[in-house]
Amino acid sequence: MNKIWAPWRIKYIQQHKQKNCIFCLCAKNKKIDKKQFVIIRSKHSISLLNIYPYNNGHFMACPKRHVKNIEDLNKEEFLDLWQVLKQTKKLIQTTLKPEGYNIGVNLGKVSGAGIDKHLHIHVVPRWTGDTNFMPVIANTKVISQSLRALYNKLTKNNKNG
Repeated sequence: MNKIWAPWRIKYIQQHKQKNCIFCLCAKNKKIDKKQFVIIRSKHSISLLNIYPYNNGHFMACPKRHVKNIEDLNKEEFLDLWQVLKQTKKLIQTTLKPEGYNIGVNLGKVSGAGIDKHLHIHVVPRWTGDTNFMPVIANTKVISQSLRALYNKLTKNNKNG
């Protein structure tokens, strides 16, 4: 059996006991943007790279306010979140030029939400051939670029940030 060394995954495996909401932490503190890969900020929302991505360029857009469900957002927050989602997709398209996207929301643990108490929207860029035998045979995904290199490229292209 072949093994791929991915030492950064241990943080994810061990963080299930994390007490503070990472989205709230990022929303409240601009000083950690570079460390936490926050790319876009608006009045009511943020967009950041997923540090445990399904694919290169995997973002999460979320409201700054800690809410669990879509219906908990007021109209201004709802519209702002969708505007940030639109800006995120445009930035990904300009920078990475994917051929398609998976965009979605997992509400509740049972639906697959890793962070189920703070609403967030996943934006996952897709390319032809970005899935190969690894996820099927080895339950492993190969990410082709470091988060820091991608963050630097995205912040360079983010005209609104």
